[in-house]
Amino acid sequence: MSSLIGTAGWAIPANDRPSFPAEGTALERYAAVMPCLEVNSSFHRPHRRGTWERWAASVPDDFRFSAKIPKEISHVRRLVDATDPLDRFLDEVGGLGGKLSVILLQLPPSFAFDASLISSFLRAASLRTDARIVCEPRHASWLTQEADTLLVDHEVARVAADPAKVPEAAQPGGWRGISYRRLHGSPVMYRSAYGEERLRSYASEIAADLAAGRQTWCIFDNTASSAALGDALILMRLFDCASSATHPVQRESTLTERAQGSGVHRHDP
Repeated sequence: MSSLIGTAGWAIPANDRPSFPAEGTALERYAAVMPCLEVNSSFHRPHRRGTWERWAASVPDDFRFSAKIPKEISHVRRLVDATDPLDRFLDEVGGLGGKLSVILLQLPPSFAFDASLISSFLRAASLRTDARIVCEPRHASWLTQEADTLLVDHEVARVAADPAKVPEAAQPGGWRGISYRRLHGSPVMYRSAYGEERLRSYASEIAADLAAGRQTWCIFDNTASSAALGDALILMRLFDCASSATHPVQRESTLTERAQGSGVHRHDP
C-alpha cells in the first residue's frame, strides 16, 4: 500500500522553490518531488483529452492523479440526468491512462442523502471508469449508518474533510479500501497553514491506515495563501518518521535523487 500526499493543483510558491528542481515546467518540477496531485480545475471547466494526455506524459510512471467531477454534474444537475456530461468527463480524463487513480465527487452543502439517486449515479460511474471514486458530502444526513453502508456496497470511500461541520466528517468513512483526506485549511478555510504540530496527528493517522492495508491520500487545498505545498512537504517528512517506527519504508535511490536534496521522499503508489 502507499501514502499519496499532495496538493490541489501544482503551483510552487516562492518559499517552497528550493525543495524542487529548477528546470522544467511547473508540473514536471512538482512531480519530481511529490507523488500525486488533485486536479480541481476540472470542476470549473472541461479540459481536452489531449491536455490530460500531455499532463500524464509530464510526470513519472508512478505519479498518480485525482480528478474532480465537474460542477455541472454535482452542483447544477445534482446527479440527475448526468449521463452525457459524465461520459464526456470520463472520456477526457481518460487521457491520463493508468495514472488516473481517483475520481472525486464533491457534493453541495445542501445535497442531502438520497439513497436511490446516489446509488444510481455511483453504479453508472463505476461502470465507466477503473478509477476509484471517493465522495465528499457536506450535509449532515450523510453521516449515518445507512449512508455508510450504501457507500461500502459501491466500494466508494467518504472523504475526511477539515474543517468538518460535525466531528464524524473529519474521519474517513464509507468503503475503507482507500482513505482520502482533504485539508482545506482551518481556522480560515483555504488560507490557514496547519503547521508541524497539527500535522503530526495526520502523520500518525496515515501510518495507521497504511498498516491496515489501505491506500491513503492526503490532499492540501489551503492554496489561497500558498500554504498547501509547505504543509504537504512537512507531512511527508513527518509521515516518514511516524511510519518508520512501525513499518520501515523502502526508498529507491532514483526517488531520493529526484527530490533534489529537499529532505522529502516519494512513496510508491
